[in-house]
Amino acid sequence: MIYSLKGIIAHRREGAVVIDVHDVGYECLVSRQEDFPLGETMTIYAYEVFGENEHYLAGFSTELEKEAFQSLISVKGIGPKTALTALAATTADALFKAIQSNNTAYLKKLPGIGPKAAAQIILDLKGQLAPDAGRADPKQYDEVRAALKSLGFKVKEIDEALSSINDPTLDNEGLLRAALRKLKKGKA
Repeated sequence: MIYSLKGIIAHRREGAVVIDVHDVGYECLVSRQEDFPLGETMTIYAYEVFGENEHYLAGFSTELEKEAFQSLISVKGIGPKTALTALAATTADALFKAIQSNNTAYLKKLPGIGPKAAAQIILDLKGQLAPDAGRADPKQYDEVRAALKSLGFKVKEIDEALSSINDPTLDNEGLLRAALRKLKKGKA
């Protein structure tokens, strides 16, 4: 199994990069090709995908992103291409934070992830993630959601506001302020 490849980013195209490792080019499907500057020497953390009719490499700029990908494909109903598409719209840290905090609204906004898949992700992964994954208190979103409900906001508005906040460094107070700013803009 290939763990990583170190070489020069020789080509980029929609959804993929080619890394030249000692005159051998390896094509890797990637979630964000902008993470791989053309001509740079880099390490790509690779995951080899074997399917019935497919064999390809998925590539990641960090080990954490590779871990997020592997976590997603372990969920029933989520394949490698869906996982790559979803990761293109988020970061590994934000994904893990959403899972730890039961934020299905955030997960549903990821491409290829519907309500059932979001619920399945939380069901399958919440207890399996490392305690510090996403650096979030698992109850944070629930507590902020409850506070916003007590202020009279609708659940749908609250979930939309919370799912658009991608700052894993926020504490409850900071998250509440950011959500209130978003909710206030929505009312204007």
